[in-house]
Amino acid sequence: MRVSSLISLAEELKIKYSENESMALHTSFKIGGKADIYLKPETAEQLTRLITFLGENEIPFFVLGSGSNLIVSDKGIEGAVVDTTALNKIYLKDDNCIYAEAGASLAALCCFARDNSLTGLEFAYGIPGSVGGALYMNAGAYGGDMSCVVTSADSITVKGQKVSRCAEKLELGYRKSVFKKNGEIIIGACFKLNKSSREEIGSKMDEIIAKRKNSQPLEYPSAGSTFKRPEGYYAAALIDECELKGRAVGGAKVSEKHAGFVINFDKATCEDVIGLVEVIKDTVKEKKGVDLETEIIFVGRQ
Repeated sequence: MRVSSLISLAEELKIKYSENESMALHTSFKIGGKADIYLKPETAEQLTRLITFLGENEIPFFVLGSGSNLIVSDKGIEGAVVDTTALNKIYLKDDNCIYAEAGASLAALCCFARDNSLTGLEFAYGIPGSVGGALYMNAGAYGGDMSCVVTSADSITVKGQKVSRCAEKLELGYRKSVFKKNGEIIIGACFKLNKSSREEIGSKMDEIIAKRKNSQPLEYPSAGSTFKRPEGYYAAALIDECELKGRAVGGAKVSEKHAGFVINFDKATCEDVIGLVEVIKDTVKEKKGVDLETEIIFVGRQ
């Protein structure tokens, strides 16, 4: 990998970077080895120049948002990690439309909508992710998901070409989008909402965050729901019925508060989590005849 030339570009563009950066510092699971080089662009122009350079020089890279739905290998990530969280501008496009850059947190987006008396995003309050990550996975909860509110999205190809798509072309489905197939990097999205009273919106948000605190193990590092919802079932219910709450492998454990969460309760490693995930999948398959598929994404060296 041409580290020296990449560093030269970062310095030329004034992009913050560091070498051998621990990814445990940048994921909600607090797990992961080191990235060869970690870069944090602050503008769409910097991001575009950086991605173009990486593509032209065939340097492997991984685009990171808030790191809330992934787990990084104990062996780290080869190549470059591009952190988009500094691209976090949020603004009104018109009375009912908000534009948010990919690195903006969902919490910030929800609060911006509330403060401008716009309803429709309450379901996303408390989802620990960025706009880009949420769109990539079509994140959702409490009866809503990103497909309900997104009207368009902007992205760039590995050649640095900007692409804009309307909602119909985003291919948003259960935990999927066009971006999972085409490898483009999301730079922002537009959300169309409806007018409501700020007080009513705030009340809904308070209600949702209270539900999350009461039902989810937010006091421990995790990557949220570990498994996708199998057709006709709920993953957490299956795991609970298999009496797997509290089951541990190393420092990773099935939450006793919510069986759908694998938590880092005692300095867990990626290998601990992988081992526990396999125990859960094997047990549920054996006892319930259901194949569970992980929702969290595993990245890095094998």
